[in-house]
Amino acid sequence: MRTKLCTTAAGLAAGALLLATGCSGADTDSSGSALDASKLKLVDTTAKASGPVGTVNWLLDQEPGLLDLDREGDTSGRTVMANVCERLFQVQPDLTTEPLLAKSADHPNDTTLVLNLRDDVTFHDGTKMTADDVVWSLKRHAEPDMQEADEYEDVDRITKTGTYQVTVTFKKPSALFEQALAGDAGIILERKAVESQGDDFGTPGRTDACSGPFTLKSWDSGSAVTIERFADYWNADRKALPQRVVFRWAEGSAMVNSVSTGAADGAYLTATGPAAALAKKDGVGVHYGPSTTAWSLIPNGDGALKDARLRQALSLAMDRTGIAKSGFSGLAEPWATPVGPGAWGYEKAAFEKAQKQLESSTAYTVSPSDDDIAKAKKLVEEAGAPSTPIVVSSNGTQNQTVIASAVRSAAQRIGLKVTVKTVPASRYDEFFADPASRDGFDLIPADWYISKADPAGFYDNGMSASPNNWLGYENKEYDALVTKALGTIADAERADLVIQAQRKFAEDQVWIPLVQVPSVLVLAKKYTGAPASMVSLYYPWAADLGTKG
Repeated sequence: MRTKLCTTAAGLAAGALLLATGCSGADTDSSGSALDASKLKLVDTTAKASGPVGTVNWLLDQEPGLLDLDREGDTSGRTVMANVCERLFQVQPDLTTEPLLAKSADHPNDTTLVLNLRDDVTFHDGTKMTADDVVWSLKRHAEPDMQEADEYEDVDRITKTGTYQVTVTFKKPSALFEQALAGDAGIILERKAVESQGDDFGTPGRTDACSGPFTLKSWDSGSAVTIERFADYWNADRKALPQRVVFRWAEGSAMVNSVSTGAADGAYLTATGPAAALAKKDGVGVHYGPSTTAWSLIPNGDGALKDARLRQALSLAMDRTGIAKSGFSGLAEPWATPVGPGAWGYEKAAFEKAQKQLESSTAYTVSPSDDDIAKAKKLVEEAGAPSTPIVVSSNGTQNQTVIASAVRSAAQRIGLKVTVKTVPASRYDEFFADPASRDGFDLIPADWYISKADPAGFYDNGMSASPNNWLGYENKEYDALVTKALGTIADAERADLVIQAQRKFAEDQVWIPLVQVPSVLVLAKKYTGAPASMVSLYYPWAADLGTKG
């Protein structure tokens, strides 16, 4: 799946948590000043562990919906199953990709990928992995109603071409497919184990069909999910340090209370408020890592912001510094693009340079100056102010409440009218599945991440045929650049194409970018080894977790 929304209904609990812990607006550190994301030390992983551990208690935002990631790929389920299931390739803590179940890959031409498989992999029931399991798994991912179906849009055929070889042929060159195989589109399942469970696969009380360092021990619905170290794991050099990991889920202030009292040993956070609160607690370490996540305002439909000049004007008037401090406890950084720096998995210097150029040359400001406001007013005058107010959604969380207020403030300064309409979390989630649910809204705040360390995996959202192009943006030159980038295998050439498309996206403010946020790991100080980057959704992070020396 190329792009993913981070926000879930659990975000509402996270917003309530800020109030429950005595926080309002920006959280502060012990000196009373707001935290500054630009000054945080970002690390790919924590220090290597020196010893094993018995039971680790881990917190999720919410209970998984299913543990069959083909049918439901929520953040909680991914965080658990990243330790149980394995992929043909594996994303590393530094967000690069290495072979795993596929020992190598060949490209005899631009439309053919030959996967050479390992011959020593066994599933948890002792059955050996074969090319037949790989072909079946990839075809299952490609089924139209599965979560990863969009990753297979360019695939023509998947065939077994040897005892331990599978060949994928494409309708056209596909530069990002190998990276997709390091995500959920590359999970390899044992066909027999899945088919024997039918529709019950992935539900409480069922077994897994995977080959990873942990096996799914139990799922007590409404209470806990437990995974255990798999004693016969095929990769003897990468056996897990914990004997077991017990996952529970927090509600309200339980997230802070459980970690600070030692009832829970750690969590990967999707809300910034708890991170700021836990950073002050004894016995708890807070670690920050690279992420692709960024918050933006997504314009919708043929409404008040159809004219690019109005979007540019609003962007020029946005106080991104204020949003970062008040909406994200200071753990966000004003950002000129809708994808975070964790996406710079190649040609990093080129993307970093392009980012800085956008900060100084497009309709972007960190904190608007009088000149910025004057420019914005002129754009509004040229375009003409809408006859009706711009309608902005909010789901009531701290992040979105602050963002919506910032939009209203910015609009008032440049002669635009704004109405903020608060919707329940369940209605907000519908915006991303049902276009009709967005009727009547002009701007929708959203946090978005991509599953690949390549910005090309984001910018297809602006193509004219993309279902995520809610604005109905049409630019043939932009479409051509992104299409060519997605089919360009050479990294330097692809980066140049993406940067050109990125500039057009920014100039037209197809989305209005606001801030980027790091990945946040909170961990009891007696433990170390877990990655801090957002790799926890795809990499067996718990296997590395152990005691300090």
